[in-house]
Amino acid sequence: MKKTGIALALAAAGVIGLATFDYKIHPALMEAQAAPVVQGNLGKVEAPLRAMPDFASIAQQFGPAVVNIAVSGSRKTGMGGAQDEEGGFGGLPPELFRGLPFRFGTPPTDVPMQGQGSGFIVSADGIVLTNAHVVRGASEVTVKLTDRREFRAKVLGADPTTDIAVLRIEAKGLPVVSLGDPARARPGDWVLAIGSPFGFENSVSAGIVSAKGRSLPGETYVPFIQTDVAVNPGNSGGPLFNLSGEVIGINSQIYSRSGGYQGLSFAIPIDVALRVKDQIVATGRANHARLGVNVQDVNQALSQSFGLKRAEGALVATVQPGSAADRAGLQPGDVILKFDGKPIGAAGELSALVGQSAPGTKVRLEVWRQSAAREIVATLGAAPADKDRQAAAEGPAAKDRLGLAVRPLTPEERKEAKVTGGGLLVQDVDGAAARAGMQPGDIVLLADGKPVKSAQELRAAAAARGNVALLVQRGEARVFVALRVG
Repeated sequence: MKKTGIALALAAAGVIGLATFDYKIHPALMEAQAAPVVQGNLGKVEAPLRAMPDFASIAQQFGPAVVNIAVSGSRKTGMGGAQDEEGGFGGLPPELFRGLPFRFGTPPTDVPMQGQGSGFIVSADGIVLTNAHVVRGASEVTVKLTDRREFRAKVLGADPTTDIAVLRIEAKGLPVVSLGDPARARPGDWVLAIGSPFGFENSVSAGIVSAKGRSLPGETYVPFIQTDVAVNPGNSGGPLFNLSGEVIGINSQIYSRSGGYQGLSFAIPIDVALRVKDQIVATGRANHARLGVNVQDVNQALSQSFGLKRAEGALVATVQPGSAADRAGLQPGDVILKFDGKPIGAAGELSALVGQSAPGTKVRLEVWRQSAAREIVATLGAAPADKDRQAAAEGPAAKDRLGLAVRPLTPEERKEAKVTGGGLLVQDVDGAAARAGMQPGDIVLLADGKPVKSAQELRAAAAARGNVALLVQRGEARVFVALRVG
């Protein structure tokens, strides 16, 4: 289960164990209880009884379509030890290593890595949905069914942006889940999760929908379903069922201070997952649109200052030059109220709607500007991740000789790294680059003293001589690295 740390305001320090509560009874209820009983020919009046949710039938009928996923692969080591999943070393956070001098000369090596998660079958011919983080870095993926059959799975594609991965296994006539509509789910509705927490296959847990449309830090493209269903590491990728036995979400994340379940679980709505699945099955990847604005929520003070009747919409803070928003004429201070007719209650809702759209889509935006509503038509661009994948296609040719797969920096990455005039992001290393200690995430600034803006320029510099000197940036540090062309 993907974990995110959160600072919670607690009513009491430490762990709360047993507690007693002094219930306050409303005076009207006290009067009602003290009223005399009217005698008459009345039978015993009882509150209507509601049937308890039939979780057992859902688990029995659809449990066979839920699978356990075991992955194996390798992980790069560096800094004298294996790198942790979160990017640190030896249990220490990655922030402690930023800005340290490079340790070139000690090549990274691969160490075995194993993991597990959950998934579910959506078509009888072997299409399985799970989380992208479940299969990240895996060289071998095994899908286990409840009848103890095991299949080697092929990863058709994974989309880190939405955390969705699509697998295929070679089998026919498989049990499948029934798919529902997340829009019909309401806070308070019962829901059921099936998965493999801590490796305990086909475990069932239940709870209620706590909220809908949650935006999490760094996860702006997904309007999560929040629940209080007990999910833990290993539940990732498993289905979230409603009481009709329909899958309405994919369990993906938890907020936790301990690493385990603490009452906050988040699921990706199944309609979001299906859009990604259809793209991956058709093309092998998912594309996401980009509007090119930074937005924030509208609070009461802002709504009053802008002349809005209600505190709603997405307030445009900045417009990125050359973006779809810039071309459409959006301005800082605009409040986007509707996206293609869909009302925007909060900034996160706009991000999710844009991210679920396809690049090149024309959308109508209802915008509040200078105390009046107007309509703006924008043609959405491609999200940076899609540009990254296109640019990365240049990488393997350069990697043949230097051991580097590189792509140009996006404008956002260039700004964050404080790089001007080009720069290539290292996506993968082997051979000469690995022996020199270079790592994915490094930025190549110069090759033999000249700025490099493309993989072709890097190849040309490497072809000119038997050795090439690269100026490389990692974090805040910069150093020259000499590579012998292989």
